[in-house]
Amino acid sequence: MSASEIRVSRTIDAPVGAVWAVITDLDNAESVLSGVEKLERLDSTKYEVGTRWRETRVLFGKSSTEEMWVTEIDPEKRTVVKASSHGADYTTVFTLEPAGDGTNLTFHFSAEATGLGALSKFMMKVFGSFALKATTKAIRRDLDDIAGAAEKQAG
Repeated sequence: MSASEIRVSRTIDAPVGAVWAVITDLDNAESVLSGVEKLERLDSTKYEVGTRWRETRVLFGKSSTEEMWVTEIDPEKRTVVKASSHGADYTTVFTLEPAGDGTNLTFHFSAEATGLGALSKFMMKVFGSFALKATTKAIRRDLDDIAGAAEKQAG
């Protein structure tokens, strides 16, 4: 098994409650997150542990749809989202901390290969740094989009 991790933080000029509202508002994710083409809820109309959805993004020039689900919530402090696809388990942790009148938002993404063959492991090593750079860029864009929406909401 091998794991890759990315951690990116951003200070947002909006209170924790506004940032939390944006992160947990799945129904408006398509209009907030420029990297999301489509989001389809699979069950609950709320944001709670067990909530599942399909999220479609353009990655490396191709549309990719992943099923995601909420595994942990500590309101206005932390939430964990998981996905599993193509021989890897993905975990995204959002952590919110007050920063004066604003919020420090940390996005921690990790991917762990599960059951990959030798060729797939080799390809991950070869293309891994390229994929990490592209994923980091997408995460930064998501953080900017979340900041814009939260700051607008906060007025």
